[in-house]
Amino acid sequence: MRILVISDIHSNLSALETVLFAAGKVDAVWCLGDIVGYGPDPNECIKLVRDLPNLECIKGNHDSAALGEVDQQTFNHEASLAISWTKHALTAASKEFLLSLPEQIVKGEVTLVHGSPRNPVWDYVMDYMTAIRMFQFFDTRLCMLGHTHVPAYWEEASTDSSAVIPLDFQKKTVSGRVILNPGSVGQPRDRDPRASFAFFDPNNSTWELQRVEYDISSVQERIKKAGLPWRHALRLNDGW
Repeated sequence: MRILVISDIHSNLSALETVLFAAGKVDAVWCLGDIVGYGPDPNECIKLVRDLPNLECIKGNHDSAALGEVDQQTFNHEASLAISWTKHALTAASKEFLLSLPEQIVKGEVTLVHGSPRNPVWDYVMDYMTAIRMFQFFDTRLCMLGHTHVPAYWEEASTDSSAVIPLDFQKKTVSGRVILNPGSVGQPRDRDPRASFAFFDPNNSTWELQRVEYDISSVQERIKKAGLPWRHALRLNDGW
């Protein structure tokens, strides 16, 4: 079985289309939230995501903010401007889809969240010490999350429950309890501008990170045309 795991699309249709083309035929798609926010293509991205095969999709903080479920003043100024723009741009059908999304899904031995198993929408799992604390907040063997825009692989060591093994970019067999992050499709922040995604095979318990180049300039043109903050366009060039 081949499952495509994606997160943090952030209204970047060019990146999403490129990832889906590169992924090819898959048995299912798991989306870890933040379909919208920052970028110029919220409705197009939602339409594409909702029609993906055997989709499991959860709600991210930008998705919630675009629905008015959270105070957008908790976001930085430019992110808040993009949220205001997205609120007005979303169609009724897009809002209905976002409203239908849960904050957490459990699929067999995998817990799916956006932020963390402790706080599914808002928490960031950015570093070693934070990852250590998160293992106590989920009961499944694996937890997949996004939100940081940075690929990560945190493994709970069998001999010491407080130890983890940090990021590994290679395809590997996942053993023990692990927290996994596929990185961001639409706005990577690990100094690599390529769209980031992963494949998960539950039958063989393997995880494989992938990166793919996409047409950044076309997204930047649409950001400019929409009047969205230009900083959100500039950062796409260098992945920050």
